[in-house]
Amino acid sequence: MRPPAGREGGRRRWVTGTMAESNADWMGSLPAALRSYPLSHLAIPGSHDSFSYWVDEKSPVGPDQATAIKRLARISLVKKIMKKWSVTQNLTFKEQLESGIRYFDLRVSSKPGEMGQEIYFIHGLFGIKVWDGLKEINTFLEQHPKEVIFLDFNHFYAMDDSHHFYLINRIRSAFGSKLCSVECVEYVTLQYMWEKKHQVLIFYHYPLCQQYPFLWPGNKMPAPWANTTNVHKLLQFLETTLEERSRYGTFHVSQAILTPRVKTIARHLIRGLKNTLVHRNLPMILNWVKAQKPGVMGVNIITSDFVELVDFAATVIALNDLLLEEDESATKS
Repeated sequence: MRPPAGREGGRRRWVTGTMAESNADWMGSLPAALRSYPLSHLAIPGSHDSFSYWVDEKSPVGPDQATAIKRLARISLVKKIMKKWSVTQNLTFKEQLESGIRYFDLRVSSKPGEMGQEIYFIHGLFGIKVWDGLKEINTFLEQHPKEVIFLDFNHFYAMDDSHHFYLINRIRSAFGSKLCSVECVEYVTLQYMWEKKHQVLIFYHYPLCQQYPFLWPGNKMPAPWANTTNVHKLLQFLETTLEERSRYGTFHVSQAILTPRVKTIARHLIRGLKNTLVHRNLPMILNWVKAQKPGVMGVNIITSDFVELVDFAATVIALNDLLLEEDESATKS
């Protein structure tokens, strides 16, 4: 794996060393000038369906799937095929964090028929327990006290209020004082987070969020979805939604991902998501990323599938150099 060098053209190279070594502490290593920028103005790498690096073929099909799929999945081969299309990441939470990923897209579910209120990650098939994932993330944060992460709980399945209370208490147990309470988005800078010793922002797309000061409402983290297999339509969608992004009051997710249709899966059953859509389109998507600029009306969080296949995180992080160049230009003029 080549070192994630800074962008070309004489730009600063404050991202140095191997990807894992350098990007594990990239926020803490940012130049002082960027520490007072709102986090909503920085370029931050994220992963799509962040937990899907492991799914359980032996468990029942998840409640996020149609009844017809659940019936078909009684055939063991169907679950193997589902796995090829459900897995969107290869790296564990720890490995994603070390590579520089700071935003995590999370879908969760209870397991119907199971006693108790345990909650699991889900994407077609069940993944690991949410509690195990939270502990893994917290261990990283303990070792990297200047890194800040965004956990976006945006899809819930087979969960009533009692399941939500259970999950919210798990979140509070995992992170404690690291949790950042809801605040005016423009106030939340790295400096602000460090002074308060906060490291975690939780976005919770469910009405109960109003009862907890550390749960940010989902509308503070809009993530428009292109829902296309066509890379050109995807890039046009990303441009359009950036033009429409809110100037103030929210973060913003650019989902740089392609979504298979039923016929895509039917035509390429055995190849899976990575070999059908991701490999051949990632270079064009990465070129779009390289052409972006962070800031008030620019990119903020950018998510991708299989974040390790290209220097995705390093490329997104390097965009923050442009903010420094803006500062320098303003100072000179």
